[in-house]
Amino acid sequence: MDKPVVKKAAAKSVKRILITQPKPEEKSPYFELTRKYNVELVFHPFIKLEGIPAREFRKQKIDIAAYSAVIFTSRNAIDHFFRTCEEMKVAISQETKYFCITEAVALYLQKFIQYRKRKVFYGADGTNKSMLDVINKHKEHERFLYVCSENQQDSEITNWLKNVKVEHQLAFMYRTVSNDAKEVLAGKDYDVICFFTPSGVKSLFDNEPAYQQNKTQIGAFGSSTAKAVEEAGLQLQIKVPAPQTPSMVAALEQYLAANGKKKEA
Repeated sequence: MDKPVVKKAAAKSVKRILITQPKPEEKSPYFELTRKYNVELVFHPFIKLEGIPAREFRKQKIDIAAYSAVIFTSRNAIDHFFRTCEEMKVAISQETKYFCITEAVALYLQKFIQYRKRKVFYGADGTNKSMLDVINKHKEHERFLYVCSENQQDSEITNWLKNVKVEHQLAFMYRTVSNDAKEVLAGKDYDVICFFTPSGVKSLFDNEPAYQQNKTQIGAFGSSTAKAVEEAGLQLQIKVPAPQTPSMVAALEQYLAANGKKKEA
């Protein structure tokens, strides 16, 4: 697994960090960074999701009820799966199994189904590998439907499903589009920008085609996002997850400490 990448900022302390996601609840550990390191965190989603309507989904010619297991990597995927089923009047068997990227995503299923551990599974540490390890134990007996974005399915997951010959089908039930971030970017000096999806990186250049990284440090969550950062010609300084930094919050804390950001008394 990749080791965390931490480089010191050039001759200045870190004052402002742009998180390309919606602002979380106040209990989020992100805000502990603000208190602990006196750094400003700016939250703004760089992407938004659009549901693919049932009439368009039908063109994929997928019989949802024919699959005995469903793979979810986000709450959004869950929302759009059950929305699509409702629009298409598809009845989901009570025996359907669900394989989720994290426990938090798995628990979100309670909004739609009667939650039973014998049919809901999730990875141990939130990584693709841990979820795929669980799927591997069931691959001989299930047909898997991987609910994902039309333009943002995780290549690590899709490649693994193909390589180990898991019977599966990709189900595109939503798509990712760039969100308006011009006001957030205009004239703002960010010491760090954190990305979480390849589409988020694309959105940066959709909003500011002539963007120059200069001294800004770039963080990326996930191998696909890291690849998108590098392919866009940007230098990547913070890469997660890694053994000591499983989350972006943990990586930022390590980064702030490495850059000599003093804690408040």
